[in-house]
Amino acid sequence: MEYNNVAHIATDFLLTTVILSLPAIIASLTIGVVISVLQTMTSIQEQTLTFAPRILAVVCVFWLMMPWMLKMISGFAMRMMYQVAQAGAV
Repeated sequence: MEYNNVAHIATDFLLTTVILSLPAIIASLTIGVVISVLQTMTSIQEQTLTFAPRILAVVCVFWLMMPWMLKMISGFAMRMMYQVAQAGAV
């Protein structure tokens, strides 16, 4: 396998990983900022207050985005199988 093929596979892997994790990260970041603003406004300085809403938001995002995520993962797997078949044919 040539360097270009390995670099292409690694780039595809990292890009797919970032795209798949982005909705959960955005949801967690948004909920964290909202809770932090509310804590600042109410002067509640509880460190653990943000964890439960963040976990709930990430679980909801995963549940809602699961069909799209499965399509992305299966597309990635198909691309990798094609790359392996091409490398074996050479």
